[in-house]
Amino acid sequence: MKLGIIGSGFVGATAAYAIMLKGGASEIILVDKNKQRAEAEAADIRHASPFVHHVKVYAGDYADLKNATMVIITAGVSQKPGQTRLDLLNQNASILKDIMDHIVYYAPDSLTLVATNPVDIMTHIASKYAQDKGLNPNKVIGTGTTLDTARFRTLLGDHLAVDPAHVHGYVIGEHGDSEVLTWSIIDIGGLPLQEFADLRKVKMDDQERKRIDDQVRHAAYHIIQGKGSTYYGVGGAISRIVDIIEHDHRAFITVCAPVDEVAGVKDVTLSLPHLVSSKGVIAQLPFKLSPQETEALKNSAQILKEQIQSIGY
Repeated sequence: MKLGIIGSGFVGATAAYAIMLKGGASEIILVDKNKQRAEAEAADIRHASPFVHHVKVYAGDYADLKNATMVIITAGVSQKPGQTRLDLLNQNASILKDIMDHIVYYAPDSLTLVATNPVDIMTHIASKYAQDKGLNPNKVIGTGTTLDTARFRTLLGDHLAVDPAHVHGYVIGEHGDSEVLTWSIIDIGGLPLQEFADLRKVKMDDQERKRIDDQVRHAAYHIIQGKGSTYYGVGGAISRIVDIIEHDHRAFITVCAPVDEVAGVKDVTLSLPHLVSSKGVIAQLPFKLSPQETEALKNSAQILKEQIQSIGY
């Protein structure tokens, strides 16, 4: 699979490295306005390929994206001191539209994965832009709460002494402070969460749930405080999404994508368990939430809707 990554900063380079380690592509092109950085990252990653998988990794231009199966967008700017969130949204929206112009021109048949934050808003813009250009909006998705869901399952697995792969639960809504942890539908090995915890004599009361919720919801803040930015987790999430798309796994994963309506809020982009294949999002998983979770999801959707409207979408 030929894969393009726009942006060769920490997230873009880490994603490329993670994809190379798994052999998730035969060819990876790094595109960045800082060509020297892209060339250096590509060389560093390429030098590790003999130890794992032979992958052609190089720095290129937008024209090199021709015939790419997938293009990943990680480019964008971080919030500066004194800059409002709306200013940041407008700035990254402008950058995104310029990138989408090139993708539409050089790789119109590719699937586009957006990882630039705020990812829900950026994915909404990219999808609407693709639709306006006559492309399939279902082929534009965002990383959404894929990483948040992984954090949730990891922390629950640690607490319950169970492999996180067998912890089935989701984080939905905004990739941000209003995200919703779906406690009511978690199952472990086919058993509801509380039933499993009682069986294994593991404490799973409101205090433990609040502790895990806080660690999931504020994980990025703690990491950024300690090391300045997050990139390994999202790089791993991107690699997993690439794997699903390359091999047409048809997996349920909490990417973000536009939905007609959720919890009474119309035309918004947010994360839900979506069925993802090589064609992008092909279905949304229906599931029942508790009344409190439904209200929290509505609140999250409304927050995103207001942000979308604030920049004219």
